[in-house]
Amino acid sequence: MGNSKAFLTIHRQEAGHRPVHDRIADFGEVEQTLNSHDRKLQASRCMDCGVPFCHWACPLGNKQPEWQDALFNGKWEEAYKLLNATNDFPEFTGRICPALCEKSCVLNLSCQEPVTIRENECAITEAAFREGYVKVVIPERNGKKVAVIGAGPSGLAAANQLNRKGYAVTLFDKNEAPGGLLRYGIPNFKLNKTIIDRRMEVMAAEGIAFEMNADIDVQNLPSGYDAYCICTGTPTARDLPIPGRELKGVHLALEMLAQQNRILAGTTFTKEELVTAKGKKVLVIGGGDTGSDCIGTSHRQGAVKVTQIEIMPQPPVGQNPATPWPQWPVVLKTTTSHEEGCDRRWCLTSNKFIGKNGKVTGVEVEEVEWVPNPEGGRPNMKLTGKKETIEADIVLLAMGFLKPQQPEFGKNVFVAGDAASGASLVVRAIASGRKAASDIDKFLNQ
Repeated sequence: MGNSKAFLTIHRQEAGHRPVHDRIADFGEVEQTLNSHDRKLQASRCMDCGVPFCHWACPLGNKQPEWQDALFNGKWEEAYKLLNATNDFPEFTGRICPALCEKSCVLNLSCQEPVTIRENECAITEAAFREGYVKVVIPERNGKKVAVIGAGPSGLAAANQLNRKGYAVTLFDKNEAPGGLLRYGIPNFKLNKTIIDRRMEVMAAEGIAFEMNADIDVQNLPSGYDAYCICTGTPTARDLPIPGRELKGVHLALEMLAQQNRILAGTTFTKEELVTAKGKKVLVIGGGDTGSDCIGTSHRQGAVKVTQIEIMPQPPVGQNPATPWPQWPVVLKTTTSHEEGCDRRWCLTSNKFIGKNGKVTGVEVEEVEWVPNPEGGRPNMKLTGKKETIEADIVLLAMGFLKPQQPEFGKNVFVAGDAASGASLVVRAIASGRKAASDIDKFLNQ
């Protein structure tokens, strides 16, 4: 390492976020950037660990210490090459990854000041595009063709890797543009869609064929390909089938999120089709990242009040002795959307939607307790009988997605990403797509 003791004198410095009053007026990216000097100082904090747990924790096996050192020494192009060797899309993960690497950083385990790995990753990639380090490479073709069904992160990674290996790749997707949940689920204030478009232009220039608006039946795959990679994600959201579900104003989260992203891309909707929080009291059911995205979107649409409820207990702040490393730390996560204004409540289950004249006006909720399971494992939920009604003009269901059941496929059909594992992280989807590409390559060359 260039400066193995920098962590002793240089503290963690995050880039921070745009002021709340400024950012809620638009859908521009919330996160700010550091100047190059400060970014290099942050990279210098990567110490000469005996065992770099960051590398171990990353599903992609990113070699963080190597590109941190290159960044510290001002070798931006080398840093990008090291990063891109294991991660096809560091501009995506550099913005939206929860940074498993940082949770495993020795500086996090010792003093709760991990290296700003995710931000450094994003900065390196932005410099690479800005300075022309990202170059179009057209590989020599091997005469074989592969179809990738689904243009989300796993499908994009599989297509990119297969193309680099010389296969003629066609990428099919049911939507009008590639990206999957990157484009139609994650709000622009976290990931501007020009970032996706920029990478898609490179992939198209390298020879990948994009077939959009193609809703492929995986049991009736297009003919003429030597192998197939199914990357259709988890299209079915978990619903809440309680009384009153049919009331107008109760929506799955992606109905709002996908529509808002399409509006920003220029699509128009009728007044009847529009899912908007403007002038409304919003209730978000679900405490995860999708729920947080609904909160931020509601603020930007002009909600008058936003409430988020979660059936699980409120986790502790900072550290949780129940989930020690190397487990994922279950601690209270306060996102930029929460900072913009939100009444957060825990240990509440929803009993029924309440409405008037066919429109939702509220939700009856009941407080629950979580008691130890005598057989071990997940605690048991106990209803307390303490009920109340939360007023709401629009309810957004953000309770995750159901793992798809795949049919039996032939030997030349491979499944990757959420389509194989169920809903997970973008970084895991990319890793899965890369592995599927490797498996397909081995299969076609055996």
